[in-house]
Amino acid sequence: VQLQASGGGLVQPGGSLRLSCIVSGYTSTPYALGWFRQAPGKEREFVGGIAWTGGFTKYADSVKGRITISRDTAKSTLYLQMDDLKPEDTAVYYCAAQMRWGRVEVKEYLYEHWGQGTLVTVSS
Repeated sequence: VQLQASGGGLVQPGGSLRLSCIVSGYTSTPYALGWFRQAPGKEREFVGGIAWTGGFTKYADSVKGRITISRDTAKSTLYLQMDDLKPEDTAVYYCAAQMRWGRVEVKEYLYEHWGQGTLVTVSS
């Protein structure tokens, strides 16, 4: 499974950004796709995830209400819409695929495949 994230950039506080992640090369459908982020000097953390087939979503409390995860199965693309961005949202954002079926997981070790990351900088 290959994942290609894009859409990062510089945005002012209060602004919006949409990240995309194209998923390819899979013979078995991932159960879920997730977004993680890693801020400078911090550990990577779960942002949110979506069940690929059913569309069920799960969000981290720190971003709930400000982000929306969606997917277009026909385009094999995952999206992360981020609104009301804050400087603390500055991080490298990664998309990842969870092959294990059951529920959308929050632990990164349960995601088997990762994209390369895209940098989001929130600054005035």
